[in-house]
Amino acid sequence: MAISLAPSRGAGAAGRRWLVLLPPLLLALLLARPTAALVEGLYCGTRDCYEVLGVSRAASKAEIARAYRQLARRYHPDRYRPEPGEEGLGRTPQSAEEAFLLVATAYETLKDEETRKDYDYMLDHPEEYYSHYYHYYSRRLAPKVDVRVVILVSVCAISVFQFFSWWNSYDKTISYLATVPKYRIQAMEIAKQQGLLRKAKEKGRNKKSKEEVRDEEENIIKNIIKSKIDIKGGYQKPQIRDLLLFQILLAPFHLCSYIVWYCRWIYNFNIKGKEYGEEERLYIIRKSMKMSKSQFDSLEDHQKETFLKRELWIKENYEVYKQEQEEELKKRLANDPRWKRYRRWMKSEGPGRLTFVDD
Repeated sequence: MAISLAPSRGAGAAGRRWLVLLPPLLLALLLARPTAALVEGLYCGTRDCYEVLGVSRAASKAEIARAYRQLARRYHPDRYRPEPGEEGLGRTPQSAEEAFLLVATAYETLKDEETRKDYDYMLDHPEEYYSHYYHYYSRRLAPKVDVRVVILVSVCAISVFQFFSWWNSYDKTISYLATVPKYRIQAMEIAKQQGLLRKAKEKGRNKKSKEEVRDEEENIIKNIIKSKIDIKGGYQKPQIRDLLLFQILLAPFHLCSYIVWYCRWIYNFNIKGKEYGEEERLYIIRKSMKMSKSQFDSLEDHQKETFLKRELWIKENYEVYKQEQEEELKKRLANDPRWKRYRRWMKSEGPGRLTFVDD
């Protein structure tokens, strides 16, 4: 007897109908919300926080605090003693501990005005299920410290670190310049002219040891270098206005100043067609070279004069200058013995080549 394994037409149609109805059913189950106001996992769970403390919804803060203290003393795990015939919460030490935690949760919920307002709203509007979850966890997971205070403290700490780091770099630069013969000799000449070195070598009652005299002379030379040499760039003397805290405070002023400067630039040079001044020409040259203001300011004055003589603010002239610099760099590298050794190494023993050393 032959048995047919092919599905019937009726069964196939029923299966297709179920496939069509399955997504709406799953969506309905997913969006289904309980109608009860008290939900497990929120506040006191399925218990009413007011009933847990034994107070009404109109109770004041003092009444809530008084009820909490009485119940906390009663159900504290270390002090709990079950009474004969006691029913309800706290019939055993384990249930007493659970009751104590429930009382504490109820008090934490009702002692805060905002949390109590959210809880009362949940009791009055049980249908807004997801909204209750959002308000509960947003308050519970919110940081206890004001974020503005954290940001302010962080910015101040970064600013202090910046200042001491920059000052350390500046001191190291001055100490290095004091060892360079060119600057040291000039500083000593100035110190002799001003009579500062003679004061360091006073005799008599104020006679000092050789180490003290040497340290004092070194400090005099460093102070002269600080006052006579204008250090620019990353090793310049730290300024308070360059710290992060003051940069943030002055950001609105800098923004307004930049907008006014940009509008003047557009009006004077794009609309009225005025010629660029020396400051504007140097600004265009700096932007073409992609250098920051501190980097450009650290250049020697004769370099800037060369830029102006060659009219590098004009794009065509700058492209010629850039190409010349690249060619000069290639020639300098071609004559550099270290660069020659490096090229020979790359050709014979460079990366990508496997070599074996025979001992």
